[in-house]
Parts: sequence; C-alpha cells; structure tokens
Amino acid sequence: SVPVPQETGPTMVGDEHSDPHLMSILGATKRSTLGNNFCEYYVNDAPRVVLDKLESLGYRVVSMTGVGQTLVWCLHRE
Repeated sequence: SVPVPQETGPTMVGDEHSDPHLMSILGATKRSTLGNNFCEYYVNDAPRVVLDKLESLGYRVVSMTGVGQTLVWCLHRE
C-alpha cells in the first residue's frame, strides 16, 4: 500500500522492507525519523506522478481510503 499526504509531496512510497529496485525506479530515498526504529521511502513527487509511474510498471489501484489527513492507495501487479 502507498500512504500519501494530501499535499503535492513528498509522498511516502514504502517501508524498510520494500523492494530496493522498485524504490530506485521511483527515485525514492530511505529516511528514518528521529525517535522511530524503522525507515520509510519517500519521493518528492506528487501522488499522481507516483501512481502514473507505478501504472507504467504494471501496477493497478485496487482500493483507496483516507486515514486522518492521509490518503492510502493499495496496488497490485499481476
């Protein structure tokens, strides 16, 4: 799943266990926030740009929901 803030970026695209090759294709960088014991991948692109890139790689949106101020898309690739 891809949780993203409603702003135009940055967009969180993965966690520390995400595929490094896919994160590289998206141009994501791994970050750790002070106080957290885990890392997350972010890109500076807007969510629309990230979703377009993932679509070109064969991913399709299967669901979407809002969590507070955050939107979360769940994608699948066959």
